[in-house]
Amino acid sequence: MSTTLAAPVHQSERIIILDSLRGFAILGILLMNIPGYGLAYPAIGDFSMQPQGQINYFFWYVFGPGVFEGSMRGIFSLLFGAGMYLFITRQEKKSTGLMPAELFLRRQLWLLLFGVFHAYVLFWFWDVLYHYAICGIIIFAFRRLQPKYLIMAASIFLLMGTIMDNKTLYQKKSAIKKGELIAAIDTTTTKLSDRQKNQLAAMNEIKENSKAEVKRKKIKSEEEAMRGSLAEIYELRSAKAERSETLGMYYWAIWDVPLFMLLGLAFFKLGILQGQAKTKVYAWMTAIGLGVGLPLSYLFVTYDVNHQFNWYEIIKSKPLDFYQAQRLVHSIGIFGLIMLLYKSGLFKWLFALMRPVGQMAFTNYIMQSVMCGIYFYGIGFGNFGKLEYHQLFYVVGTIWIIEIIWSHIWLRYFRFGPLEWAWRSLTYWKAQPFRKEKQNTTVETMG
Repeated sequence: MSTTLAAPVHQSERIIILDSLRGFAILGILLMNIPGYGLAYPAIGDFSMQPQGQINYFFWYVFGPGVFEGSMRGIFSLLFGAGMYLFITRQEKKSTGLMPAELFLRRQLWLLLFGVFHAYVLFWFWDVLYHYAICGIIIFAFRRLQPKYLIMAASIFLLMGTIMDNKTLYQKKSAIKKGELIAAIDTTTTKLSDRQKNQLAAMNEIKENSKAEVKRKKIKSEEEAMRGSLAEIYELRSAKAERSETLGMYYWAIWDVPLFMLLGLAFFKLGILQGQAKTKVYAWMTAIGLGVGLPLSYLFVTYDVNHQFNWYEIIKSKPLDFYQAQRLVHSIGIFGLIMLLYKSGLFKWLFALMRPVGQMAFTNYIMQSVMCGIYFYGIGFGNFGKLEYHQLFYVVGTIWIIEIIWSHIWLRYFRFGPLEWAWRSLTYWKAQPFRKEKQNTTVETMG
């Protein structure tokens, strides 16, 4: 069947709350990403590398891995799972045969290319578009399952992600244990084998990288590169992006991203994402999610704080890595809290404010990298590594204001955000209407 019948959704087909939720999530993602834009990697999660006072500890704990880390990305993944389902089911109503699947696959492959551009041209090594493109294709196979089976599948992904996290932890534990046993050998009387030498070197590498002076040297080196030339920035960030889109994709993201996408599918089919569930459902999500998730998050960072961010000692003492579990629980709690605000009816103004931001979520996500690159990198104003941790959030607030204002203004005159328009046009192999006609106030947006 011809693709002329396949087109982006009309305003009347949109689910308004999903756009608002995307707005919250896309702004929240910047809140979590800002240390990666403005700080050298060793300083991002290590308070000992940011010793300017208690205010930095507060921001590290409240906005870092202690509470919110990964939660906005988790909520955005929920919404992406729902958006994927909406896209394919609407296309199946308009077209027959393989055309809906072809359009979906084309959509995902273009997203993958946007992700590569984001990582290697805009130098954002924590890009999620690449991961979403690949994982979305995987989730395509689950789209027809009933909610209970989707939740069961998500549980399996949670289990596998936790297993992989602990595999890494216990491999390092084993390396330390073996290395310490070998280090205790009297080499004046016993010659070490090549295997023992390698095991001793593996332990020493972990110990060496845990030293504060080594971290500071790495921070200095990274700051010099990021304040330097385009070639220096590319060399550093492309190496990080390569690890994220290879090892990160198939070791970590392959379990992490589908977990939330599957839950997004289930929540959508249950009416939870659309605000159709009873208020008590969201109240329970909030109470359990935050009541259990925040203590879990506190326990998660306790080892870091107690051992002053010495990774060698942390690895030795930490019995279990439960990153995925604590992140999942507190993400659901935060989502529940947002939905309680929505159900209360008292915050219609806030959800209306967020809606255009969410309608232009793709554009706003990429623009965050553009604006942060201009402000922090050497090809711009060169402020990388110059701000204290809490000062990074002033940059966040400024970008939030810019994106909220420009999203509202842009959508007065255009049907789509610029990147949303490009993505749709590439998906359908046809330029989509872009400017609004004066007699037509319809706004067609991300669907």
